[in-house]
Amino acid sequence: MADLLASYRAAGPGHDEMLQSAGAARAAWDQMADLAQVQSWEDLALRREEVTLLLEDHGVRYGAGHQLADGRSDDGTDEPLDAPWRLDALPLILDEIEWARLEAGLRQRAALLDAILTDLYGERRLLADATLPSELALAHPGFLRAAEGVAIPGPHQLFLYAADLARNADGSWVTLSDRTQAPSGLGFAMEDRRVVSQVLAGSYRQARIRRMGPFFHAMRTALQEVARVGSGDAPRVALLTPGPYSETAFDQGYLATMLGLPLVEGEDLVVQEGRLWMRALGGLEPVDVLLRRVDAEFCDPLDLRGDSVLGVPGLVQAARSGAVTVVNPFGAGVLENPALMTYLPRLARQVLGEELMLGSTATYWCGERSMCSHVIANLDRLVIRETAPGGYLRDGWELTVAERTDLATMISADPHRWVGQEPVAASTTPTIGADALQARPTTLRTFALARPSGYQVLSGGLARVELDEPTRSAQPEPSSPPLRMAGSAAKDVWILSAEAQPVQDPWLADDGTPYRPAVPAISPGAAEDLFWFGRYAERAEATVRLVRAVTDRWEDYHLTPASAGGRCLAVLTAALAQVTAEGSLEDVLLAERRPGTVGFAVARAVRAASGVRDQLSGDIWIALSAAERALAGARTARTRPGGTADLDGVLTRTLEALLAVAGIGAEGMVRDVGWSLMDIGRRLERAQHLVQVLAATATSRHDRAVDSMVLESVLIAHESIITYRRRSQSTDRLDAFLELLLLDHRNPRSLAYQLSTLRSDFDALPTAAANAQVRDQLLADLDDLLAEQEVSRLAATDEAGQHRPLAELLQSLDWRLRDLGEEIARIHFAHPVPIQWQDAAGTWVPRREEMQP
Repeated sequence: MADLLASYRAAGPGHDEMLQSAGAARAAWDQMADLAQVQSWEDLALRREEVTLLLEDHGVRYGAGHQLADGRSDDGTDEPLDAPWRLDALPLILDEIEWARLEAGLRQRAALLDAILTDLYGERRLLADATLPSELALAHPGFLRAAEGVAIPGPHQLFLYAADLARNADGSWVTLSDRTQAPSGLGFAMEDRRVVSQVLAGSYRQARIRRMGPFFHAMRTALQEVARVGSGDAPRVALLTPGPYSETAFDQGYLATMLGLPLVEGEDLVVQEGRLWMRALGGLEPVDVLLRRVDAEFCDPLDLRGDSVLGVPGLVQAARSGAVTVVNPFGAGVLENPALMTYLPRLARQVLGEELMLGSTATYWCGERSMCSHVIANLDRLVIRETAPGGYLRDGWELTVAERTDLATMISADPHRWVGQEPVAASTTPTIGADALQARPTTLRTFALARPSGYQVLSGGLARVELDEPTRSAQPEPSSPPLRMAGSAAKDVWILSAEAQPVQDPWLADDGTPYRPAVPAISPGAAEDLFWFGRYAERAEATVRLVRAVTDRWEDYHLTPASAGGRCLAVLTAALAQVTAEGSLEDVLLAERRPGTVGFAVARAVRAASGVRDQLSGDIWIALSAAERALAGARTARTRPGGTADLDGVLTRTLEALLAVAGIGAEGMVRDVGWSLMDIGRRLERAQHLVQVLAATATSRHDRAVDSMVLESVLIAHESIITYRRRSQSTDRLDAFLELLLLDHRNPRSLAYQLSTLRSDFDALPTAAANAQVRDQLLADLDDLLAEQEVSRLAATDEAGQHRPLAELLQSLDWRLRDLGEEIARIHFAHPVPIQWQDAAGTWVPRREEMQP
């Protein structure tokens, strides 16, 4: 590693995180080079590949929104796209001396912003004495008048703060932006640490690196500390998410898992009798603290944005009355106004009596005449941005003369909405390139948490390096989800300590609170996601098995269509198209956006799992990723000139992954309500698939050789061929075939077994008997219908060669199973409002997936 670092060169005269001005490596990097088990460029490239594979195995994604301006994907569908999270294997390394200075500055800055926020929604002395211009605060979209009177219990109003930082050419840190609305990135930061510590295990274990875990434990405690009075020893806390279409859905799910919080959407919550409740399958569960990741203006359609369906009607009033604590508080987004940076040094002196320790990028607010004149006169060298989130942001030197003229006109017409900022040439960090280490501009986001004694800063953070050619400006996008990973990659952040860091296990701390076992409630939204995860996982597995059975016959008989095997292949191919989707075997396996295919089912299973990441074992993502990777590899092979997919190989690898999913679900989850819902989805899907396959293959009679081969293929597809052969010496007895697949309660693949298991799963759900009458009656009808069947009668053939009693039975079973699925959705997943929301492109899309029954 030392030789690789020695070949590294800084990109220019600015600050480099590894090299000193004389060209020698800084001590922290020398230490890592000594510990790293990397001997060559090939070793380093291998680490890069390991990072990519681990991120895929963990299901890490960024950006689940529509990709085009019209809200549609590039293939013309409405399917949302996301992108893999990109992470560089080499961390950003800082020593504890410089970190201590930065940490002190972050604590002070958070305290200052907290004081400003408290004043703006309280006495407003800063506005009264003109220390802060009224127009700067009151005219900003982040200032919410409805938030007046809403206060968080305790000494601080700003619960969580994040700062985007860069290092100037002189080595000093400057703040590029303050994040106070609903700061994102904590989950990504912890995942980055998890991956890099595994890839660079030797360095991580031996180096004295500050751990990030204590920050999350402190956050869990802090959430309980801000609960309303009367919440008891164990306040109920939940994390409010915009849903799986959010760009940072992974981040939110991972954070909820780290904190042990239920992940809820607005439709999962309701305000009744002045309190906030979570809709649960067993009734309503109180919520005392809500950690929001929804922008404040969308949180309540009554008091805030009326067209929002992301929030909860009445939430603001419940927070105002003190019935629930919402963090960060409504209106905290006003602190993200970049114009505020102009006044922070003066505010620090007046409010804190101190000089501002951590400065900002030089900012000129056009609301003041002199600054406005300066900005207009220097448009060609400043970064120009609107103060509103998501507004205009351009590097002035990239504009044409005409564009600068138009921009000057817009600024003059409404000056308080604009700022100009000096560009920041961010420091560079070694980053793994295509064939060498490259110096890439680097920015850092880190976090501060309000505690009774002050602010606690995360020992690390989320760094970002630009992978494209370096630009003059490091200013980030001013949008709410500001991680913007296009053309860049994340880095873990290591803070090296001079002494070994003690590891404290907060779970071993005894605070004297009596143990009270609790059963976590599950919201209808989470219930629906678990149900559909079970259905789609089973659908993918069943379709793979059926495709494999057809493929086996195709390989042997596609060149002899007139033979018995060829005619069997025709029956199976027609059945495959009827039960799954039309198209070639490759299409049925690989197509991602066509309902009925394996690719579609796997993609939907992943999407459903993303909505309940806080409820699933982390190992499930390894298996799901293996299935995605197998299918993706086959798609890539097919796109090459003259290329075809290795069907046998991809079928085997995909089935192995899906079997792992089933095994983890069966052996890696507690048999709680969530597991029962997942199993209900799996059993219902298996029952429907079996009925549909039998209807497509076994209701018409062919000659004996064809029927024998068709029945054998169906038995193989439903994992029952070995049992059938042991029981029957004949290969073509339809009555024995139907006995095994329809009526045998001991066969886990039979219809009778699915119905029996569904009844046990229904009994585990907290559902009022009155609400479940129709559901239970449908299941009872299915049981009765099977109980009265005689396989000899079902196997009988009429004059036209049809097994008419069997066809009628299967048709009756099919519609009853469909009705049962609809009744399950009506009882357990009822949505209180139409489920849609507006994405960044202004397109209305479903909040929860429109599932395929």
